[in-house]
Amino acid sequence: MNHHANHLQYPVPLPWKVRKQDLLVNVRLYIPGGGASQLPWSGRQPTNRPAGKTGDKTNHKDYPVPVSVVARFMQDCKASWPFGNSEFYFMNQNESIIQSGPIRLIVVDDDPEIGRALTRLLRHEGFAPDYFEDCAPAVEAARTGQYCAILSDIAMPGMDGIELMRQVRRFDFDIPIILLTGEPTIDSARKAIELGAYRYFTKPLDHQELAAAVKSASFAHKMAKIKRSSAQMMGRAGEAPADMLGLMVAYDAAVATLWMAYQPIVNAADGSVFAYEALMRSESKSLPHPGAILSAAEELGMLDDLGRRIRLLAPVPFMEMGNKALLFLNLHPRDLADPQLLESGTMLAGFADRVVLEITERASLEKIPDAHATIAALRSRSFRIAVDDLGSGYAGLNSFALLEPEIVKLDMVIVRDVDTNVTKQKLMRSMVDLCHDMGIQVVAEGVETRTERDRCVELGCDLLQGYHIARPGRAFPSVNW
Repeated sequence: MNHHANHLQYPVPLPWKVRKQDLLVNVRLYIPGGGASQLPWSGRQPTNRPAGKTGDKTNHKDYPVPVSVVARFMQDCKASWPFGNSEFYFMNQNESIIQSGPIRLIVVDDDPEIGRALTRLLRHEGFAPDYFEDCAPAVEAARTGQYCAILSDIAMPGMDGIELMRQVRRFDFDIPIILLTGEPTIDSARKAIELGAYRYFTKPLDHQELAAAVKSASFAHKMAKIKRSSAQMMGRAGEAPADMLGLMVAYDAAVATLWMAYQPIVNAADGSVFAYEALMRSESKSLPHPGAILSAAEELGMLDDLGRRIRLLAPVPFMEMGNKALLFLNLHPRDLADPQLLESGTMLAGFADRVVLEITERASLEKIPDAHATIAALRSRSFRIAVDDLGSGYAGLNSFALLEPEIVKLDMVIVRDVDTNVTKQKLMRSMVDLCHDMGIQVVAEGVETRTERDRCVELGCDLLQGYHIARPGRAFPSVNW
């Protein structure tokens, strides 16, 4: 029954104690007549679980196994599952199950004759396909999470194969989708691959090639579920969608729930509020932090739209609540090439004299056309300019020459432990003195302790920002001084 497992070679012994960071999952194996001792994780003590947990079958054992071993084992078994019709489970602490066995498929084709023929072919190859003539019920079936892959025709009345992909990606980023067409064109193939179809086949189908693709898709689906499950158990957010269409859906959802958090920047002399920095936030679980949203926008060519959305949202609380503090707003270098940045009729332009535009020193401005002219135009409209993350990037003096900032923000790497690190104290003092000689105010960013705060004040920083003073929150957080 498990003859494939006999040939698996694991050169590294698998001791009971594993690395602290290696996540354990429970592998439940039911094999008629036993035989589990020859598996690569043999020697581990099975956990005690109620008999009959998987139904009326009681001949099973649960083995706690590191995810890395499970992944390696699955890769070794990619060509053929070693357990035939036996049951093979990966279970996390919440008892969610990734089950091996008959590979369940959704087949969608508006031509019943073709659809039924394809279903018979797949069933003959050992799969368990369910056929749907229309996309809508197929999408609802996919919601159950019981399927390993979807095979769909592209050209269909009503919802076509591309729209089916879009609908499925709204709730499932992992299930592979194989597209089929009887009218192949270069454009249809390019679009299918660009949007993230797992494979693209033309009719008539090569049976062996299709079966191999389905097996490969099933393996990819199982691995994706294991990775996502392990990330959840480790308290980390799941990975972003792997295909373009999934990324588009996730990005749209993130932008739809976009909101701005605000973090106070205070005067070092007395702790009074000088400004608030606007920071992008979203309720999205697929793109759970600003870096993920920015990366998605860049990949999708949506940076201009994202920048405009942020510039639209950031000023609103200041207007609604009559807050007279300054607004610090981060600009992506690409924003400098957006003509809307200079438009006079926007809400942001309406109180430009209270807006400080931050540009990170990590960014290279050399590829931005007419960046110097854009900076000059912004300053002529009363915007102020700040260099962010000073001390972390490679732009160096070029940033100062191009931006001529009124404010600089020292990178938090310099601020961290400045109260005890003599080298950082000397570096901060030199940077503060240089900036003051040029008439530039200095913000110490990332202040997390009282002693860091006091040392930054002692070394001459004009303004302070960090968790010790206030965490980012909805407009407007209170200051701890």
